[in-house]
Amino acid sequence: MYEKYSAISRAVHENRGTQASCYIRTTRGGERKERESFREGRGLILFLRFGYLTERPAGGTTMGAGGRMSVPTTKNEQKNPLQRVPYSKPPFTLSEIKKAIPPHCFNRSLFRSFSYVVYDLCLVSIFYYIATTYFHHLPQHFRYLAWPVYWTLQGCVLTGVWVIAHECGHHAFSDYQWVDDTVGLILHSSLLVPYFSWKYSHRRHHSNTGSLERDEVFVPKPKSKIPWFSKYLNNPVGRVLTLVVTLTLGWPLYLAFNVSGRPYDRFACHYNPHGPIYNDRERLQIYISDAGIIAATYLLFRVALAKGLAWLICIYGVPLLIVNGFLVLITYLQHTHPALPHYDSSEWDWLRGALATMDRDYGVLNKVFHNITDTHVAHHLFSTMPHYHAMEATKAIKPILGEYYQLDSTPFYKAMWREARECLYVEPDADEGTPNKGVFWYKNKY
Repeated sequence: MYEKYSAISRAVHENRGTQASCYIRTTRGGERKERESFREGRGLILFLRFGYLTERPAGGTTMGAGGRMSVPTTKNEQKNPLQRVPYSKPPFTLSEIKKAIPPHCFNRSLFRSFSYVVYDLCLVSIFYYIATTYFHHLPQHFRYLAWPVYWTLQGCVLTGVWVIAHECGHHAFSDYQWVDDTVGLILHSSLLVPYFSWKYSHRRHHSNTGSLERDEVFVPKPKSKIPWFSKYLNNPVGRVLTLVVTLTLGWPLYLAFNVSGRPYDRFACHYNPHGPIYNDRERLQIYISDAGIIAATYLLFRVALAKGLAWLICIYGVPLLIVNGFLVLITYLQHTHPALPHYDSSEWDWLRGALATMDRDYGVLNKVFHNITDTHVAHHLFSTMPHYHAMEATKAIKPILGEYYQLDSTPFYKAMWREARECLYVEPDADEGTPNKGVFWYKNKY
């Protein structure tokens, strides 16, 4: 039986007769079906009520980019964030998605990009000045409060610096590749990240997102390949231990030993120019990345000699640990979710893989992290788009993507625990009569 209110929305550019997508959603027998049709004419909203079509003017809707109208979503219309993403071939193309985005969103401004660098570094300098100038004057018990506040604030802002260097790796910082690489190399090296090494492996992640064979990061394992001891960690104590290790050591272990990365036929390391991750054209730049890390490490060594190891840990080490933790957490939550599919080679294609990502809401930290958290779907579709246009682009593509767009507003600390509990391995639903054996979903039953 049909739902009491099964909404049909038709969005058409008024007075221009432009084609627009129309998603017809009905629910019958608990099964959601979608059809896409096209129509020219004036914008209307049609509602199916008890089998009868009624219409009202499209007033109150908002005009999207490319001439499309988007209907605001009410709280009652928001779907369950755990509802699985459609895994069939999308009824739209990448070019249709791009047409929905205002052209200026793809423009990169050198001045504006540098303004974010200056802003973040000013905050870093202010926090450093306060900590080094005033904290030693505080009574002992107040220092125990002041240092954690400094670590948290400095770690969050430095995560934003990391994100800007990430933009450089995607050539989203400016129109000049040499500027992007210079800025990215300096910023990432200061955070002990091998810029070019990460740039190339991350590029392959974007080229193979959602692929069980070729994705580069947080590649889930099928049940048959998970370690024997995993079932003993499937409890609250085990999850706490797993999360602590992942958030503190996950990033350096990934760089040094390719932990959680795709399997290679030999040892893979981001510091090895001749490792299997890189091709011959990239090897020289891997040496440059290593030189940047060596230079940064030597500078830190000299600071430790001058100021002391404890001073260096308090001022730099703990904030860096927070940066690494947020980096791992952000990436983990973007690609790990019960609603997201993964594909083997029989089913994977680039667009479906790019859509198998999740936008998350980190509250005020969204802005601190330059919206890498809540615009990740748009970022995977158009990675050269600068972050300061990503919110506008996300709003523009939502009506086109429909149910293929995923946002989970669960607080990140709750989502982290839920995903650690629910997303242990992947398997297809073949045992439930589903014919798509190449589509894998997260599960947790041993």
